Amino acid sequence: MELRQVEYVLAVVERGSFTRAATAMAVAQPSLSDGIRRLEDELDVRLFHRLGRSVELTDAGRAFVGPARQLVRDRDAVLESVAGVRGLRSGAIDVVSLSTLAADPLGGLVGRFRKAHPGIVVRIAAPDELASVDALVLDGRCELGLTELPPRRSELVSIALDRQEIVAVCPPRTRLPAPGRLPVARLRDMPLVTTPRGLSTRELVDRALATAGIEPVIAVETSQRDAIAPLVLAGAGTAFLPAGLARPLGDQGAVVARLVPMLTRTIGLVHRPAPLSPAARAFVEMARPPRRR
Repeated sequence: MELRQVEYVLAVVERGSFTRAATAMAVAQPSLSDGIRRLEDELDVRLFHRLGRSVELTDAGRAFVGPARQLVRDRDAVLESVAGVRGLRSGAIDVVSLSTLAADPLGGLVGRFRKAHPGIVVRIAAPDELASVDALVLDGRCELGLTELPPRRSELVSIALDRQEIVAVCPPRTRLPAPGRLPVARLRDMPLVTTPRGLSTRELVDRALATAGIEPVIAVETSQRDAIAPLVLAGAGTAFLPAGLARPLGDQGAVVARLVPMLTRTIGLVHRPAPLSPAARAFVEMARPPRRR
């Protein structure tokens, strides 16, 4: 098996056809098709169902893709190790982050990393589901994940970075029982603006409400996170956001309140147990909290 053949297979998976894959790999389509056919003969399995102009992975093909991505990443790690000797002047790192963590803390982390290593390209993916973050790291599409801990998949290595507080963001002129404080019990009759079930912050809030014996009153449910702030400011209901994202809304008239009891989550980085590339190691070391003496 040649690594180039593995790259051909992954190109077809990512582009959806042999023609587009050949264009992306800058090779003639017959050469790409022949390379994949020889690989299939060597493995004694078919990796793709050929469906006219489109293709679909077979069961064997689906089993092949994850290890294949890691194989290519390991090759890249070897090449980047050489770059690491030159002071990380080139290369790239793929990071997947929950969208609620993309601005804070990921924005600050990436800014610091880029100042230290301006030759490294940082590529960021942002699915909302905790399971999606773990999946993208496990199958090799992203090397690092920024997510809520502990990870859903025990195979992942985790590095705790901080505890993040989730606060209530209420419509303007909402009256609180105490300034800046909102008992969870008071949420019983308050209309809420939430993301759909299964997304990270929604799961955290649902657990807190269930613990308090409260059935939430969902006024608006949206997967469009950019719509949450306008909905709250327009009076549609109360939402829940990380404290760092909530503060600017207070300046726009929303009533921001810490929940009682406090609602927090541990956030951190996750990665596969395989060795990290030099760029990823540098990112982890920069993000890791200083040790207490």
